[in-house]
Amino acid sequence: MRSNRRLRWAAIPVAAVMALVLAGCTTDQLQGWLPTTAGTTNHVDSIIGLWVTSWIVLLIVGLIVWGLVIWACIAYRRRKGQTGLPVQLRYNMPIEIFYTVVPLILVLGFFAFTARDQAAIEAPTASPDVKIDVYAKRWAWDFNYIDQQNEDDSVYYQGIQAQELGDGNIDESQLPVLYLPVGKSVEIDLNSRDVAHSFWVVDFLYKKDTIPGKTNYMYFTPEKEGTFTGKCAELCGEYHSLMLFNVKVVSQSEYDDYLATLAQQGNTGLLGDQYNTNTNEPNNEAPVAAGSDEK
Repeated sequence: MRSNRRLRWAAIPVAAVMALVLAGCTTDQLQGWLPTTAGTTNHVDSIIGLWVTSWIVLLIVGLIVWGLVIWACIAYRRRKGQTGLPVQLRYNMPIEIFYTVVPLILVLGFFAFTARDQAAIEAPTASPDVKIDVYAKRWAWDFNYIDQQNEDDSVYYQGIQAQELGDGNIDESQLPVLYLPVGKSVEIDLNSRDVAHSFWVVDFLYKKDTIPGKTNYMYFTPEKEGTFTGKCAELCGEYHSLMLFNVKVVSQSEYDDYLATLAQQGNTGLLGDQYNTNTNEPNNEAPVAAGSDEK
């Protein structure tokens, strides 16, 4: 009875402190200081929820563990006049079951919720409104805007490496830009022309590697207009830090106007695998010299 009363008295200040802390949280704090805002894409909210919930659970576990450590240090400290060792506890089966089962439940819980959200994020879109081939290359990006009705009407954008200015900044106007229409489902096919890179749009809270000889895929729907920062997130060589790009989420009409501008500039067709610098990937045949009898 006395221990229950102590627990209640201990819970009151803890609950009061938690309520006070949460009440004073800013928007950034409530979403775990992640570099985005809710609703940027159709997947962002679930990622924020998984991140914040995981930290709340971990903080609660941490408070309980530190509370037990401090309580044990105080309750079982050597008091004045005492000598020798305190009473030793062994083979306390309920406690051993508790500290074995609870961590197991936590690990399984983290795994289950992570697997659920990952499966939803990775689920392919059957008929995406927009399909774009992204080719990573040292140290820039090529974007192919695929016309799903007639591939010959596709257009492309060929990017260059970020250009440094004398003051240590970069020329934002020359960064590669990927245009996306707001509210439309998007499929992005990720390829590499040389080494392993990683396609990362920071505000989308998701990144995926581009691997030579393999195509990876991303599926999402951008839900907010704006300009978002992108970069390579895989160390890929000397100028990895300059492998930057921007993503512009615009209205459908502005998106269509941009594709029309690319067509007017003569950027029609696709910048495909023929521009890859790797010629010795698996399943690639070595070129045959002119006049050779080799078949």
